[in-house]
Amino acid sequence: MSAALSTQPLVLGIESSCDETGVGIVRGTTLLTNTVSSSMDEHVRFGGVIPEIASRAHLDAFVPTLQESLHEAGVTLEDIDAIAVTSGPGLAGALMVGVCAAKALAVATGKPLYAINHLVAHVGVGLLDARNDAGAAAGLGAGELPENLGALLVSGGHTEILRIRSITDDVELLGSTIDDAAGEAYDKVARILGLGYPGGPAIDKLARQGNPKSIRFPRGLMQPKYMGTVEEKGPHRYDWSFSGLKTAVARCVEQFEARGEDVPVADIAAAFQEAVVDVITSKAVLACREHGITDLLLGGGVAANSRLRELTGQRCTSAGIKLHVPPLNLCTDNGAMVAALGAQLIMAGIGPSGVSFAPDSSMPVTTVSVPA
Repeated sequence: MSAALSTQPLVLGIESSCDETGVGIVRGTTLLTNTVSSSMDEHVRFGGVIPEIASRAHLDAFVPTLQESLHEAGVTLEDIDAIAVTSGPGLAGALMVGVCAAKALAVATGKPLYAINHLVAHVGVGLLDARNDAGAAAGLGAGELPENLGALLVSGGHTEILRIRSITDDVELLGSTIDDAAGEAYDKVARILGLGYPGGPAIDKLARQGNPKSIRFPRGLMQPKYMGTVEEKGPHRYDWSFSGLKTAVARCVEQFEARGEDVPVADIAAAFQEAVVDVITSKAVLACREHGITDLLLGGGVAANSRLRELTGQRCTSAGIKLHVPPLNLCTDNGAMVAALGAQLIMAGIGPSGVSFAPDSSMPVTTVSVPA
């Protein structure tokens, strides 16, 4: 591998794990372009992502998205040094489209191909030299990761707290949801409240008009039998559960309707959201404090939630933890994050995956990339 390739590789990243078709291009830690085509509008009438529709949408969108990305970056496929693609976790059919496209490009161009973990890519994007909406530096900044780094990933499919010793080969799962992810809970509760899909933005907006203290919804897995103590940690000390919270909201609505009263939708939305962000942030900060984590990256689509960002910031500040939040367009699923992690693998001297791997819809977060 040439010195130029090992220090400033030009990497094309492909993301298709759910309903976004993403193609991004980075040079080392510099973001050149991030092009995303979403099929969300096609899923609205179903109240959630339909895997078959998502897969077909990826097929339709991939080539135009690739062409737009190359045009915006001012490069050609011949210029690209390597290709990176999300190999998992995600929807099996959606992953297959992206992986097959990446393999076809790799075979046609002779470029090395890296099969990478979608979740770890959410952390890798923090290394890009990107700017936030105000034009200030965002994320972790280009270069090296902080020594004691954690990542809180909150999305429609995942809610996890990670410890990152090495972005390329040492990622530890500290806690995760045991049922619904936070984003799933938002979508289900929004459906109960008649707010439509996607639920996250609708609830976040409506919650500002409600009273979060009007109803006390349960905080899952916060009881002593799950939490344990510092000396003897419980079985779910850093884990989350949102299924019971969703049920509690449904029962609350039913009770108002049974009494013939108007359902206080804004208050329920605010109280539900407060329950979600309260338990997410409290457990995440606890995990950081007990594992010596001093820097925390917040990523995933639910990172766009205003209350989550606010409360995470407040509790991290109180605990002496430095919070990093990439620009919102890099928090949601995108190709730039895939390219960013691919570049990190190349710069670390890790070899490509080849073309014999298969998508893994349940790829563990400890597998950063698929070996050849």
